[in-house]
Amino acid sequence: QVQLVESGGGSVQTGGSLRLSCAASGYTGSINAMGWFRQAKGKEREGVGQISGDGHSTLADSVKGRFTISKDATNSILYLEMIDLKPEDTAMYFCAAGRKFSSDWLSEQEWNSWGQGTQVTVSV
Repeated sequence: QVQLVESGGGSVQTGGSLRLSCAASGYTGSINAMGWFRQAKGKEREGVGQISGDGHSTLADSVKGRFTISKDATNSILYLEMIDLKPEDTAMYFCAAGRKFSSDWLSEQEWNSWGQGTQVTVSV
């Protein structure tokens, strides 16, 4: 069992930056991929990005060039560096962990553990 706790959310103005963190605990040896998802009010949860155990990353087109996903070597901490934030980035951001790095990573079913989320609000 893996437990995930997100932190670093907050309120910023358009163009601002935030760095989200996700701390993993428990059976972290089972983790081969970690990812970020977000869910805006009234919308479905969507994938933001994922990173494999060896550091290969994938980002959604909507955040490429603005967001960077990274992690520590032990798969214990996942980061999401966000710059040039826009109001449409406002959402609850969730961390996820999975046993495999999947090409179908946008499907929530590919992920085994989820955090409780951290809110990001971007104002005009």
